[in-house]
Amino acid sequence: MSSPAQPKQKPSAINIIWLSMVILATVTASYTGRMDEVTKASFDAAKSGVMLAIGLIGPMALWLGIMKVAEAGGLMKIIARGVRPVMIRLFPEVPADHPAMSAMIMNMAANALGLGNAATPMGIKAMQELEKLAPEKGTATNAMCLFLAINTSSVTLLPLGVITVRAAAGATSPAAILIPSLIATLCSTCVAIFVAKLMADRSPQTIATPAVQSPTTQEADAASDHELSPPGPIGRTFVWLVILAFIGGIAYQLINNPPTTLFAASHMTVVSSWLIPLLISGLLIFGYLRGVKVYETLTDGAKEGFSTAIRIIPFMVAIFVAIGMFRASGAMDILIKIMNPLTSLINMPTEALAMALMRPLSGSGAFGIMSEMVNQGPDSFLSFLVSTMQGSTETTFYVLAVYFGAVGIKRTRHALPAALCADAAGILAAVTVCNLWF
Repeated sequence: MSSPAQPKQKPSAINIIWLSMVILATVTASYTGRMDEVTKASFDAAKSGVMLAIGLIGPMALWLGIMKVAEAGGLMKIIARGVRPVMIRLFPEVPADHPAMSAMIMNMAANALGLGNAATPMGIKAMQELEKLAPEKGTATNAMCLFLAINTSSVTLLPLGVITVRAAAGATSPAAILIPSLIATLCSTCVAIFVAKLMADRSPQTIATPAVQSPTTQEADAASDHELSPPGPIGRTFVWLVILAFIGGIAYQLINNPPTTLFAASHMTVVSSWLIPLLISGLLIFGYLRGVKVYETLTDGAKEGFSTAIRIIPFMVAIFVAIGMFRASGAMDILIKIMNPLTSLINMPTEALAMALMRPLSGSGAFGIMSEMVNQGPDSFLSFLVSTMQGSTETTFYVLAVYFGAVGIKRTRHALPAALCADAAGILAAVTVCNLWF
């Protein structure tokens, strides 16, 4: 007896958008005469995608290793316990004590602090853990779609990179974008959650029953707990001496380099450069005090970074090629001209539209546009607006390619529409807030 035929799955939104970008770029180039530029862009973009993925090997190995130390020391459970009520409501299909929950929390915390280098490996770790709960491999779950939408809405409390650029350009109040950026990013996050939940209800999925730990697994967990050997009085004393020495270093810097203005460019650079070492050292010290074999655990976790970085190369190449061809053909410029009447209705400068369209496509491209506009007029409304956009939105296609590529997701379901709705909401909120604030 033959089994019933499975219904054909419709292509996901990213398939349609990616194909449309490539075809539109080719058609546009036939009119603009930029076919050579498009050809060159396709090869350059493919190379850039590979080089970027290879460049991620080191950060991924480092941060996945540090995550392993924090996880072994129980930090993930501590953090998850603190925000469990909110996360359970957002992700009811993910068990509260599952590693995916704590990894998502760490990713969101890193994004909130503007630690992009740390957020990406943590986000990939979260996707790998969520993939273990997926009832259908290769298809995004509701939790994955919501996590991606929240990630691309990018709740950022401290957009230090943008503040640094504004301060270096000589803006009178570099940190004036903090509250507008926070308002805009909160709006985009609310829209991301609403749309993801709405589309999930309209596109139900098979619910995976959370796996119950077998006695063998429980025994292994218990055994790993017994392997923890917290340091003795000498080790703890050493740690406290190190902390006191670090506090002394801060006092030494303040005495020898007293701050003249609170948001000077040099001090913004110092703050942003100190965050990563502090996070690394803090997590490793936590693991050491909890009795984790820090070096061995870190190197074990770092092994995952190599295979993950190689796995995302095809997805990076595909996304980068489409974006590169679309820009080189002149299609981006034409799209800006077409949308100009709409931007005038919301009091959005035409120049800012390039930033709005570039932000979901290319992080480096958007940062370059923002930096150029800020340097041209540090205290202008345009500078204020593009700075707020940069601090309140994320590179949607990059995040989608990296996170889904890391776990081999082919059918993204409603992740992209929800993320793009969040992007649009963030841009509109930024324009509205900046018009009222500036």
